[in-house]
Amino acid sequence: MTAGRLIVIEGLDGAGTTTQARRLAAHLGSAAHLTREPSDGPIGKLIREMLTGSHAIPGATLSQSTFGLLFAADRLDHIQREVEPAIAAGKLVISDRWYHSSLAYQGTGADRDWITNLNSRALRPELTIFLRVRPEVAAQRRAARAQPQELFEAIEMQREVDAGYRATIAELAANGERIETLDGELPADQVFGLVLALATA
Repeated sequence: MTAGRLIVIEGLDGAGTTTQARRLAAHLGSAAHLTREPSDGPIGKLIREMLTGSHAIPGATLSQSTFGLLFAADRLDHIQREVEPAIAAGKLVISDRWYHSSLAYQGTGADRDWITNLNSRALRPELTIFLRVRPEVAAQRRAARAQPQELFEAIEMQREVDAGYRATIAELAANGERIETLDGELPADQVFGLVLALATA
């Protein structure tokens, strides 16, 4: 049986991570297993509800530290429940986001080292593809989707997250993690060609 592996596609909300992850999984067919974070497990579903304000606390804003804990718990559950079994079955697991998002998002408002420690037991991807898109372009794409804005999608926050991603990528790459950055503002078909080439190299 072919050894399974994990590939992650990362980027700002609106960078095209979901589109490219789905296209890659569809192209690879039965050899691939598509997943996402927050996951579709019980903790991931709670996080998705919280991101849309379904569990808002009147007069208060949920802290980044709270989200950091929830995302880390969801990630470990996700790994045990879904990712490791798929890898054991020889699948190429394609995840729309991973711990890079926690470092970029929660690392802007919580202690970065603490977030890193929370995720120290998460699987390290064989390859992470970062779709680089300017926050303003990502905002235009989100507006075109005509969906309710989530908690972290305000343009000021997205600029902070963009800076968080840059710092995260530099730090993880310096520690030997393979992260490839692509221009996510290129036409979607062109981006997919580059994603496919990296994923199948």
